[in-house]
Amino acid sequence: MSFESLLLEDLAAPQKNAIVGGPFGSNLVSRDYVEQGVPVIRGQNMGGKWVSSDFVFVSPEKAAQLEQNKARPGDVVFTQRGTLGQVSIVPQTPYPEYVVSQSQMKITVDPEKADPQFIYYLFRSEEQLRYVLNSAIQTGVPHTNLGILRKTPVSIPALGAQKAIAEFLCAFDDRITQLRETNATLEAIAQALFKSWFVDFDPVRAKAEGRRPEGMDATTAALFPDGFEESELGLVPKGWNMSTLGAICDANGGVIQTGPFGSQLHASDYVTEGVPVVMPKDISNRRVDASTAARVGLEDVQRLAKHQLRDGDIVFSRRGDVEKHALIGDTEVGWLCGTGCLLVRPGSRRRVAGYLSRSLDLPHTKQWLTQHAVGATMPNLNTGILAAVPVVVPSDEVLGAFDEVTSALDRRISAGNAAAQTLTQLRDTLLPRLISGQLRLPEAEALIEEAV
Repeated sequence: MSFESLLLEDLAAPQKNAIVGGPFGSNLVSRDYVEQGVPVIRGQNMGGKWVSSDFVFVSPEKAAQLEQNKARPGDVVFTQRGTLGQVSIVPQTPYPEYVVSQSQMKITVDPEKADPQFIYYLFRSEEQLRYVLNSAIQTGVPHTNLGILRKTPVSIPALGAQKAIAEFLCAFDDRITQLRETNATLEAIAQALFKSWFVDFDPVRAKAEGRRPEGMDATTAALFPDGFEESELGLVPKGWNMSTLGAICDANGGVIQTGPFGSQLHASDYVTEGVPVVMPKDISNRRVDASTAARVGLEDVQRLAKHQLRDGDIVFSRRGDVEKHALIGDTEVGWLCGTGCLLVRPGSRRRVAGYLSRSLDLPHTKQWLTQHAVGATMPNLNTGILAAVPVVVPSDEVLGAFDEVTSALDRRISAGNAAAQTLTQLRDTLLPRLISGQLRLPEAEALIEEAV
């Protein structure tokens, strides 16, 4: 497969404004934004394959004034200032046109020369990203411009090969997206049940009013009390206890401890391939994002065995975003709790972990953590503060019924995250080799068959 060396401007469509940036600052300001109209592509809409997320809008009349700064489906958008190296494609739906902000640039490629998705993957490759960063203007805030974008060197195969490579890589992205969407649905199911039982107390209220709880069999309904009593957190179901996170861990042989200190885990310990170490930056939506995690070798895992994670552990961010935590599933067993984190191990009662994690994610609990954190410039948690977090504890029977449903969902979510991570690593390994021609498509397909 032969590759041709060109400049990016050589791939632009033969039309006016095929390569453009955003308007001058005074031509698009915050007071131009309206509730509905033509969306504006800003930095927060970049980062994924497709331009997405919450948009601001300008009126159709304002958009008409910015005609030369528009992007349309199939255009490839680049960040000009901010997070350099970001690239996204304008999707086919839901909007027919967009306005590019002052911090972005776009190219409409000639469909007879280049495939937009291939160009996207090309600019995701390490070599192309390195060129973008190295060619940036370093005066003030690092940035690039249209002149640099136009003259960016690219090496591409024939159009048919571009489409085939892009289709192959798209299959990875589609599957990863599907896994994440499935996980979001599973989490929504678990959250809805948690809210009904432990926030709105629907079964208790129904029984207090002499009604049978909706969507619940008689055996499960019998586990709930038929009234409320006062507590320091307000009204709670009768017979449910007020406790603390520390007391729950102590009662079940658990522990709350810090991650390894910086003197125990150095930057020089990290390796390219190895066991992930969970840091605060890797925690989002009560899960661990292993794609961002640093890794250590097995000898360091053995040295730091005290900090190895188990199924049902909860890892907290110790400083900064102190309300963030992640529930550890069976696919993360054996990983390490890293520096900057606190480890909560509920103990022998694994079934309490899912309930505790969701309780710790409630707005009033997050607020409690923020208010009790220490530090003048940055909020910090310690084991004492975390141990004192107030928690309502339902009966064992109710916890068991909740866990019977949600533990299966949590396992599926954990497995989905692991599968998405495997696919992400495989895609990122194959991408630069396919894009550069070092690996042919049939060879990549053979590697997939061996790996899956």
